Amino acid sequence: MDSGMNALGMNELATEIVDDLEEHAPLLRVHALRLPGGARVIDAGVEVDGGYDAGLALAEICMGGLGSIGYTPVQIGNASWPGLTVWTDHPAVACMASQYAGWAISVEKFFAMGSGPLRAHARVERELFEKLGYAEEAAHGVLVLEGRTLPTDAVAAWVAEKARLEPSQLTFVVAPTASLAGGVQISARILETGLHKMETLGFDVRRIVSGIGTAPVPPVAKNDLRAIGRTNDCILYGGQARYTVRASDAELAELVERVPASASRDYGTPFYDIFQRYEGDFYKIDPLLFSPAEVWLTSTESGRTFHAGHLDPEVLTASCYPS
Repeated sequence: MDSGMNALGMNELATEIVDDLEEHAPLLRVHALRLPGGARVIDAGVEVDGGYDAGLALAEICMGGLGSIGYTPVQIGNASWPGLTVWTDHPAVACMASQYAGWAISVEKFFAMGSGPLRAHARVERELFEKLGYAEEAAHGVLVLEGRTLPTDAVAAWVAEKARLEPSQLTFVVAPTASLAGGVQISARILETGLHKMETLGFDVRRIVSGIGTAPVPPVAKNDLRAIGRTNDCILYGGQARYTVRASDAELAELVERVPASASRDYGTPFYDIFQRYEGDFYKIDPLLFSPAEVWLTSTESGRTFHAGHLDPEVLTASCYPS
């Protein structure tokens, strides 16, 4: 492994954010509880309202404390949308080793995709972490779950065994897609989706030096399926990402055309409609669809910037504010 990427302490940084969430739970409209086996659970939208402040904390936890996130208006077409800006100087680790929802948590009837820095300790996704050359050994681990069901003691025990920890060393932070905090943490994946796309295309994401991006924050949907559509569309049709990369002009000129969502065969209609077209089978959707609407890649070698993609206010509006 590349020892230069092994000492960032994401679980420790995320634990500090979680401790603050618990300390100010009433103010942030979250609820902290302990499972019988000792695992800590922070509910940020299942049985409580959660909110925008909880959403920022959730997004920062997803990035292992290595990302900065703030609210800002974003201009899309002729309209100003509520949005956020995300930036990190550790994109490969923050986005791929932590924020990416790559760990399937399936225990009895419980299922959720896990994000957050515990992934870098557990390293269940062995192939990905070998590519990243990154590992953590943590005394306490934090895992973020996108779902409408809080984890049980059985879930905590299963995760603890996989992660080589005790349940009392684990914290789960949970928010549904159709919640204020859930919507924020998904929009905050604007940089992660671009890195994941580049990794899928065979590019070594460790060569990405820094990233900064913006995305609109969707209004809360009536159910999680509709929310999946809106949150995806905020990135696919309203997200903008800028990356500084250690690469030649020739490499970036070829890569940039393949990164935006518009390079996918499924681009062009609201995500909910795409999902229905494939009869609810997520795995039939073109995996290359999931990336920012617009991308800029800047070479550290030449200082030149390469651009591709575009915003689509019509599709975004149809998704988030249907008539």
